[in-house]
Amino acid sequence: MIKTINVIKLFVCILILLQNVSPMQAQVQPYTTKSSKAIKCLENGMHLYDNKQYDEAKKELLKSIKADPNFVEAHLTLAQVYYDAGEYSDCIEEYKKAIVINADFDHRAYYTLAKAQMRIGKYDDAKGNLNSFINFPKINTTLKHNAEDYLNDCDFAIYAVAHPVPYNPIDLGDSVNSNYDEYFPSITADEQQLFFTRSMRIDENHPGTDDNSNEDIYVSEKINGVWNKAHSVGPNINTSLNEGAACVSADGLTMVFVGCDRRDGYGGCDLYIAKKFGDTWSKPVNMGPPINTKYGETQPSISSDGNTIYFVSDRPGGLGGMDIWKSVLGNDGYWGEPVNLGPNINSAKDETSPFIHPDNQTLYFGSKGRVGMGGYDIYYSRLDDKGVWGKAINIGYPINTFGNENSLIVSADGKTAYFASDKAGGKGGMDLYSFELYPEARPHKVAYVKGKVFDKETIRPLTAHFVLLDVVSGKPVTESYSNKKNGNFLVCLPVGRDYALHVDVNGYLFYSQNFTLKDNPDKIDSIMMDVPMSPIKVGERVVLKNIFFETNKYNLKDESKAELNKLVSFLTDNKTLHVEITGHTDNVGLKDSNQVLSENRARSVYDYLINHGIDKARLSYKGYGDTVPIKDNDTDEHRALNRRTEFKIVQ
Repeated sequence: MIKTINVIKLFVCILILLQNVSPMQAQVQPYTTKSSKAIKCLENGMHLYDNKQYDEAKKELLKSIKADPNFVEAHLTLAQVYYDAGEYSDCIEEYKKAIVINADFDHRAYYTLAKAQMRIGKYDDAKGNLNSFINFPKINTTLKHNAEDYLNDCDFAIYAVAHPVPYNPIDLGDSVNSNYDEYFPSITADEQQLFFTRSMRIDENHPGTDDNSNEDIYVSEKINGVWNKAHSVGPNINTSLNEGAACVSADGLTMVFVGCDRRDGYGGCDLYIAKKFGDTWSKPVNMGPPINTKYGETQPSISSDGNTIYFVSDRPGGLGGMDIWKSVLGNDGYWGEPVNLGPNINSAKDETSPFIHPDNQTLYFGSKGRVGMGGYDIYYSRLDDKGVWGKAINIGYPINTFGNENSLIVSADGKTAYFASDKAGGKGGMDLYSFELYPEARPHKVAYVKGKVFDKETIRPLTAHFVLLDVVSGKPVTESYSNKKNGNFLVCLPVGRDYALHVDVNGYLFYSQNFTLKDNPDKIDSIMMDVPMSPIKVGERVVLKNIFFETNKYNLKDESKAELNKLVSFLTDNKTLHVEITGHTDNVGLKDSNQVLSENRARSVYDYLINHGIDKARLSYKGYGDTVPIKDNDTDEHRALNRRTEFKIVQ
């Protein structure tokens, strides 16, 4: 909750002290007017302002000024009311009138006048008033430092406006936007589902609890390239309390969101997690300590692999205000102690709305603690090879303006950004927009594999476990699961690397696939594939697509170890199985040479399994040369498919 301070009463008390009058004198004549009507209207206006009745306060203060046009306190108070009401042009005019009446009456008028001018983009004017404020003797040290920061903002803004970045926002349309507020977007990697927060005014048909509005989470599906009518994500997520700032995993099967004032909460607002089964979201679970505390946790962003969560919190140990933190999911299934992202991301003021791109190396966020256009600006930072976040970069004008900007997200391919704005011309309040993000601010491109897992014989959808490994390092890049109801899956793949994909289902042979994303990465967007799973039974076989040999040689390359270790694990878990390792070649070269090569390659795999604990009594091997092709040897691609290593269940 934002705590309000009666700044007007404080302002008047300071004026009394500045005028060097005694308390008795202050009671008789604390103002610069002798008009009792002007004083009465001023004090009425101050009381109304105290209660946030801005319109009524303005009426009283205008009466005060009418009674005495030179009543400087009334002009200053009215200027403050206009400022808090967001009516910056009127605020500026009142401050100017007060300064004309008495330029030295209160030096803070120049300070707030400059802030108002920055809020409407008058940076040159603001610079002049900030310099005037700083040149006053004995000014408040904190305000002086703030004014110096604002001067830096003005210099940056003047340059940024003169050097705009490409920007053409497009309204997402009536199916997404409404006369209510829509904000905090989140999108799946295939850009087919858009989640967002909608804040609806409370009426007799829509109960709620917070400030006469209720926040719920909505989703819109894209069908034939068009966003369909947004609808609630359902009663398991949305309640009569506030839910919002949802983020979904790349595959759309995991949601983390903010729930406030709940019985199972640790603080005012906590992070909750839910899973999707078919078309239904599970009941959300409070993520608990160490993520949630008695302090505020909000605005989550989950990595594409689901193993790291970024969020905003004002917990102790930060750099000041609201900071961005992260927690990593451990091998034990528990979230680790959150870590502050440090000074390249966080500042002494507030940070907001982090978004970690599916490349897991580019972070977008809002901040009002860095040099920018004033207020909250959007910045981005990249993770280096040592795991350190680089210096935050302002995304530029006119994406950032003299208003507040935040909650920007970017598509998996890095080309499209989505954000919320209350810019003129929208449907009402905050609306959602998209625009093409200029190349310098784009993340590393990410492709994705999308498809369905099913039983090869019955075509029944299956729940499968996916592990994606870097072929060179053999280390897992991401893990995921297919939808338990329909078998659908989506796995993100940062381009520029080679990947091995393993798919597991209990009672089935594992599935092996290889993806090469080093060639022409700009042309790679998505890979569509089905995964037919073979039940474990005699005669079934698996092509080991991530077993690699040098050309015309049978020595296993290091890149083969991840696949071989997967086979070791499978045979260890299924101790009664007997398998035959088979080697195959294309038809290039002499048949006898191909036969020997295929036998030696099968033997290399056989030896590896024995050396890693598999009983040789369960194993056999055989080379088939070019006698069992799976494709005609008529193209390079087909010949590559025929050069393969398999294992077959024989008992």
